[in-house]
Amino acid sequence: MIGYTTIGSKDLDKAVSFYDSLLELVGGKRVMEMDRIKFYGTDAGGAMLAVCTPHDNKEQSCGNGQQIAIPGGSIEGAQALYNKAIELGATCAGEPGQRFDFFYGSYVFDLDGNKLCFFHMT
Repeated sequence: MIGYTTIGSKDLDKAVSFYDSLLELVGGKRVMEMDRIKFYGTDAGGAMLAVCTPHDNKEQSCGNGQQIAIPGGSIEGAQALYNKAIELGATCAGEPGQRFDFFYGSYVFDLDGNKLCFFHMT
């Protein structure tokens, strides 16, 4: 259903270092890249996350109410993603925990202020 989603960065080198380390926990790696944009995925043809500098060369900004949810594969996996993101300099936006009977999640803001959710459907 989703081909890819793109988030902007003020410092692409720092963002790439963050996402390289974070997404390897769920088998993600850079699958395509050009000067101003890097695409992460787990297999050819699957959904991807792209990190880029804005095409119009204006300042990157985050959309209010937007977030990207990354499945952890288990509660432990979701917790590991959260811990790694915090270790890499992300800011907590919601401690890990059971949110609903069927949903375990945690939230962070990445180095550019983009909101990420790490989750597992329980």
